[in-house]
Amino acid sequence: MSKTYVVIVETKDGKLRQVSLEALHAANLLREEGDRLAAVLLGHQIDEAASELALYATGQVLVLDHPELQAYQPELAFEAVMQALAALPDGPRVILLGHTSIGRDLAPQLAARLACGQISDVTAILKDGNGISFTRPLYAGKAFEQKALADGTGIVTIRPNNLPPAAPMATPGTVVTLTFTPPASIRTTLKEVIRKVSGKVDLTEAKIVVSGGRGVKSADGFKVLEQLADSLGGAVGASRGACDAGYCDYALQIGQTGKVVTPEIYIACGISGAIQHLAGMSQSRVIIAINKDPEAPIFKVADYGIVGDLFEIVPLLTEQFKEILAERNA
Repeated sequence: MSKTYVVIVETKDGKLRQVSLEALHAANLLREEGDRLAAVLLGHQIDEAASELALYATGQVLVLDHPELQAYQPELAFEAVMQALAALPDGPRVILLGHTSIGRDLAPQLAARLACGQISDVTAILKDGNGISFTRPLYAGKAFEQKALADGTGIVTIRPNNLPPAAPMATPGTVVTLTFTPPASIRTTLKEVIRKVSGKVDLTEAKIVVSGGRGVKSADGFKVLEQLADSLGGAVGASRGACDAGYCDYALQIGQTGKVVTPEIYIACGISGAIQHLAGMSQSRVIIAINKDPEAPIFKVADYGIVGDLFEIVPLLTEQFKEILAERNA
């Protein structure tokens, strides 16, 4: 019997988020021949994003376009998703979302309403003769567990930068525009969105992250990290110590009480390597540590380490990378 797999797609500044394409790839891994795929897109004035999404999603692209969906509001987004699910011919087997702030908010609401199980923060999917299992980290990445969904509907959130993005499909999906009916009353109303941090690259999806700790010493000290990140097309992060000291906004915090990142390259500058910080970045593919203390714990998890003053080393790396990239692009 055929099944339906649903991906809740996110956008940022009108563009599809990378993690949503990774969730689409996960859905394609799960699908068998004859199974259906539906991608749900919420927002306002999102025709361009819908057309792009159709290139990656064979099946239906269910679009709910409404002014009240322009910015994420939990109650409205949840209601919009439920209306999209009601438009499907049958109930979904799996609903996939990115393990983002929006995904972490929506997923448990959906699991509660649909009375189904949820597997969060998935980093890998194993499909073999024994069925399908999902890998997720435990204890700040020190261990991993394999989970499986019971019969019926299941909710899965995908950690960014762990699965490849979906490739364009030979047969594009069909865009279906649904009419969104806002609920008669909601408990909260969004008045204004104020962005404290406006990075060129989303921190949780960045392939390269340059992160600073207390060793950066001041807010001005982060400027050299920003220059390095810009030269590499990466994002800037921070330890909790740097945020607590007022060097940067808490939106940049990486760690157990901050964001979890898994970039291809993580450059830790002036970060000692406390366990709380390691919980947010230890799964990075390559870790480079720059610290003047040769005994700093960060060196125990680093693939490469540089002992020295970050204010001397980082500008040199920035110039060297700029020269290399300029030669490649010449």
